[in-house]
Amino acid sequence: MLGDGRGSGLQNDESLQKKVEDQKGLTPGKKLFGTFEGVFVPTLLTILGVIMYIRHGWLVGNAGLLGAWLIILISFSITLATALSLSSIVTNIRIGAGGAFSIISQSLGIEVGGSIGIPLYLSQTLAVAMYIFGFRAGWMWIFPDHPAILVDLAIFFILFVVAYISASLAFRIQYIVLAVIIASFVSIIWAAYTGSMQESITLWGSFPGFIEEDFSGVGFWVVFAVFFPAATGIMAGANMSGELKDPRKSIPLGTLSAIVISLIIYLLLALWLAASATNTELVSDYLIMVEKAAWGQLIIAGLLGATFSSALASLVGAPRILQALGNHKILPGSEWFSKSSKSGEPRNAMIFTGIIVFLALLLRDLNAIAPLITLFFLITYAMINIVVLIEQRLQLVSFRPLLRIPSVIPFIGATGCIFVMFIVNPTFSLLALIIVILIHGHLIKKELKAPFGDMRSGLFVALAEWAAKKTYKIASSEHRTWKANLLVPIENPRILTGAFKILVDLTYPKGSIKILGMAGKFEEEELSSRLTDLTTSFREKGVFSSWTIIDTAGFEHNLIAGMETLSGSFFKPGVLFIHMDSFSQQEDEIQNVIHKASQRNIGALLLAVHRNAFFGRENSINLWINDRSPDWDISMDLGNQDLAILIAYKLKINWNARLKMITCVNEQYNVYKAERYLANLAELARIPNVTYKVMVGDMESNISKAPQASINVFSTDSDIDFDFIHKTVDQTGSSCLFAMDSGEENALA
Repeated sequence: MLGDGRGSGLQNDESLQKKVEDQKGLTPGKKLFGTFEGVFVPTLLTILGVIMYIRHGWLVGNAGLLGAWLIILISFSITLATALSLSSIVTNIRIGAGGAFSIISQSLGIEVGGSIGIPLYLSQTLAVAMYIFGFRAGWMWIFPDHPAILVDLAIFFILFVVAYISASLAFRIQYIVLAVIIASFVSIIWAAYTGSMQESITLWGSFPGFIEEDFSGVGFWVVFAVFFPAATGIMAGANMSGELKDPRKSIPLGTLSAIVISLIIYLLLALWLAASATNTELVSDYLIMVEKAAWGQLIIAGLLGATFSSALASLVGAPRILQALGNHKILPGSEWFSKSSKSGEPRNAMIFTGIIVFLALLLRDLNAIAPLITLFFLITYAMINIVVLIEQRLQLVSFRPLLRIPSVIPFIGATGCIFVMFIVNPTFSLLALIIVILIHGHLIKKELKAPFGDMRSGLFVALAEWAAKKTYKIASSEHRTWKANLLVPIENPRILTGAFKILVDLTYPKGSIKILGMAGKFEEEELSSRLTDLTTSFREKGVFSSWTIIDTAGFEHNLIAGMETLSGSFFKPGVLFIHMDSFSQQEDEIQNVIHKASQRNIGALLLAVHRNAFFGRENSINLWINDRSPDWDISMDLGNQDLAILIAYKLKINWNARLKMITCVNEQYNVYKAERYLANLAELARIPNVTYKVMVGDMESNISKAPQASINVFSTDSDIDFDFIHKTVDQTGSSCLFAMDSGEENALA
């Protein structure tokens, strides 16, 4: 039996059943929407927005017809790739509320989802104010004497009331807006039919630039950056994911249909504009469509309708993102944000969103942060593409979307989004990324609990497998990469409690502890529970730990079977740690296990704890170095002392303790040679602030004369002298560690 204390990563039955009921329309009082009204219409109206009415002519005038078509196709290829990635991932998961936030959270973890979701919410919210300003510009063209602030507040009040009442009312109003926009297209079609397309078409423009800058000239990518936001808005329907009857069907069908229809409209409008006005007219008059359409009033109505519907879609969608963030305890006041009305409307989140929009309107000018809004949308789109790319590369069986797409599609979407970010504004792009990273760091510290699993473990496992395969191909020594990876056998977890601190100090920060539970003294279920608690405690101290239970006949067979099994793994434990107090009656079996460990190139640490002194004040360490007579010449072969030196160094660092190297010589004339050897050893082993002591006589007779220390560290071979161990603990008056090299350690590496 294996265990590691982790959950299954699956949603519990209750939450899963609730989600199924929500999506099947079984939740009382909850209104759910279909593909057309819930996804297609809001997405279409958001894409056919203000840029189409007041910047499309400027685009054609600068780039020419072919240049405009190229910009339109590049823009829509990025958003279409993102929409395909969105559609693919949606058909693979049970998407919850929050749209992109839910998608990213279920794939890369709730911290990544939150770091994207918070800026996405703010962008959606501030976009409402931007759309209101756009509406006001069209309104003031008709009624120039109306006070701008009153127009803004009046439209905001209408939008807020509609959105607050229900999303259903908002969607019904969008049908009216859709009819107005269709009427504006009829005006354009009629103009073309009656002969408006009489001008010669410029295929490639000269890019004169902006009238405000006296046509000083611009580059292709500047024009692209101005137009690109027109192709965004593809998340308008996905933001309603928690209120769709069948999001797996509605989001792909509604979003992709809206994008394709919008693309056709933009391409045809570019053709009509190129043939209906001169380049000078196109770049000089932002309302050229009003002048050239059969009924200009319908174009103004379409402009007002487009900005109104875009503002309404954002005002309906943003609170739902905020509510989803609240459901997962990501924000302060999450419990309040997460509440819904009896009809399922996020009223509290709506009120908070309305306050932010109102304050933004009072600022009167959001041009300074407008690029940041676009960039947060682009980061969201990029992350959706990256999620699909990672899922495809991992090839986990859990990734089986009903809509499969080639890897090149999310690659185009991700690279395109990143490219456009730095085309739009490099400085703001870096700022946006920094904001996302800071939010992610904050959420990591909160240790959020998600009700769903994600693919992060699969990602790290895939990386580990890749690294393991590469490592096997490299025939090199592991001396430089050695870490204290301990295998700790346990029959009674209570006894190990006394060694908990020393185990942490031996392995922190990069080592690991693999606990081998010996079934027999405890029921397997109880032992599993205790080992789970123990490994959790190690992890809380920053040491990776896992556990395994093995049940064969007896301690020796258990431990040898465990060693042999684990020695075949890539991340195998390199050192067997035996707490002598745990197995005081099994010394013969321990000896056999040590021999087997030596044959398997596994090192060993035997801990003998002094019953009164324990580890003292953890401020001093004696490291005993074996006799190197007669020459006392240092070499790369330290004679089975590498593990002892490395372990003493680990304790010195983690205890911030004094380290004294001690050795014994038979004759007085060897003292100088031994002192020089110890100094050279400390220097080559790069152990700072070491003191030395050379004693005349054999080690056994000098142990009791050695300076007092919190712990004494000795080296040993595979033939363990247990009498010497017990005697040494008594004579030193301290706990002792006895280390046997595995052959993989090198203190001089």
